[in-house]
Amino acid sequence: MFTSLLIATDGSELGDKAVSAGLDLAKAYGGKITIVTATDPVATGIGSGGFGAIDAGPVIARLEESYTAEASKILLAAKAKAEAAGIEAKTVHAARTRPAEAILDLAKKENADTIVMGSHGRRGFKRLLLGSQAAEVLAHAEIPVLIVK
Repeated sequence: MFTSLLIATDGSELGDKAVSAGLDLAKAYGGKITIVTATDPVATGIGSGGFGAIDAGPVIARLEESYTAEASKILLAAKAKAEAAGIEAKTVHAARTRPAEAILDLAKKENADTIVMGSHGRRGFKRLLLGSQAAEVLAHAEIPVLIVK
C-alpha cells in the first residue's frame, strides 16, 4: 500500500490538504503519484429544440475552455508542490466527467493502490442537498481511500 497513489484535488483548501497528505505518503513509502482533477460536463436545458431554442454551442465551448484553464492551474500548482518535495507526479485532467467517476476509473487505469482525497464531512440534509463525491468513491472503490479533512 502507498506505492501507487491517486491524489484527487479540486484546488480547494481541502484539495490542497489531500495533495500534501498524498505527497507525505509517497515520500515516506517511495510511492509514485498521479494527481487528478475533474470537471463536470456542461449541462444546459436550452437549445433542445422547440419555441425559443438557442444555439448554446458557443457558450458551452467557452465554459469548457474556462474549465480546462482552471484545471490546468490546479494541476500545475499540485505538480509544483510535488516537485518541491522531490516527487515526480503525473497529472490528469478528466474533462466532462463527474469527479467520483473520474477518480474511480483512473484508479483502475493507473493500478493505484490508494486513493487520497478531501471531504468536508457533511452529514444529513446538507450532504443530501450537496452530494458527496467522497462518499461515492468510498462506496465504490475497490482499494483503500484516505479521506483528508
